[in-house]
Amino acid sequence: MQCSYFDAGRCRSCTLMGQPYPAQLAAKQHRCEDLLAPFAGAPGLAWLPPVASRESGFRNKAKWVVGGTVAEPTLGILDAAGHGMDLRECGVCRPGLLACLPTLGAFITLAGLTPYDVPGRSGELKYLLVTESPDGELMLRFVLRSREPLARIRKHLPGLLRELPQLAVVSANIHPEHKAVVEGEREIVLTERETLRMRVNGIDLRLRPQSFFQTNTEIAAALYRQAREWVDEAGPASVWDLYCGVGGFALHCGGERDVLGVETSPNAVGSARLGAAAAGQDRTRFVADDATSFALAAATHPDLVIVNPPRRGLGEELCGWLEASAVGHAVYSSCNVESLARDLARMPSLRPRRARLFDMFPQTTHHEVMVLLER
Repeated sequence: MQCSYFDAGRCRSCTLMGQPYPAQLAAKQHRCEDLLAPFAGAPGLAWLPPVASRESGFRNKAKWVVGGTVAEPTLGILDAAGHGMDLRECGVCRPGLLACLPTLGAFITLAGLTPYDVPGRSGELKYLLVTESPDGELMLRFVLRSREPLARIRKHLPGLLRELPQLAVVSANIHPEHKAVVEGEREIVLTERETLRMRVNGIDLRLRPQSFFQTNTEIAAALYRQAREWVDEAGPASVWDLYCGVGGFALHCGGERDVLGVETSPNAVGSARLGAAAAGQDRTRFVADDATSFALAAATHPDLVIVNPPRRGLGEELCGWLEASAVGHAVYSSCNVESLARDLARMPSLRPRRARLFDMFPQTTHHEVMVLLER
């Protein structure tokens, strides 16, 4: 894939841009195999073929920094001086995301939403966060410095919904602090609907404005299918899904067995419960708790554990619990093979038997790797 923004030096976010995609995939595969090889033991680690992504148009969500002026806003990123650079033709975003940008740019002008000036620490509108579902519906989030623009957004929102009928959920996130995080804690939903339906492999996942969902829907679907296949082969009567998010793994593996999802975000747990209800999975439950605290306090152990931690990995305490537990199998989905390797070193009795690379983030060095662990 070639990108005019990358070639011109305007955006270097996709660090592998311009490199042949087969070479990108092979390098990621080699790195994963190299880092995980020491932990396999006998009879060894079987690698399934890597799951490749589309090279372009794969991102289902975008974070556009708003710069420029009310009359001429930019939607993209900031340069080294903190000024906005427009990236409205970014090739890694899904076409449905790009198609809404002219209307959103015009809305900024109409509603008088002053772009936030980072060097001057003034203005109101910091980001537009947009997510597209597999059905083409959109969730739009305005990240604002304060509540001041809300009245104007509400006033003009009916017109925006008429122009973009695919807009299902609109919200405002209030982020008053001047620091390098995308959003604040307060979210105000401005539409009747509060969740975006993400239909994956025939399962309706429900996404609220502050919920996490994988960036690449097609690869996420493959990831969930693979986990379900491994869980079904192991045949556990009970499963825990730790760091469950909105319940993607849990709902794919539930139905005929007892599944418990654990997630620290009450927002995500609420979404996961909606998904379970929609799927008719009364044996799939979700609780809001810290994964490590929940496991350490539990009186019983499941037959199988699914873990999908953040980039830092599971950490010493949770690995210690897994190592000492009676859990027979684990499915570990990792977005950081280095932290995965560290965690495997802490759990020597849980050996990786099968592994697969899922290229969630083409054009970058990032990826997802999933391993089946067996005691």
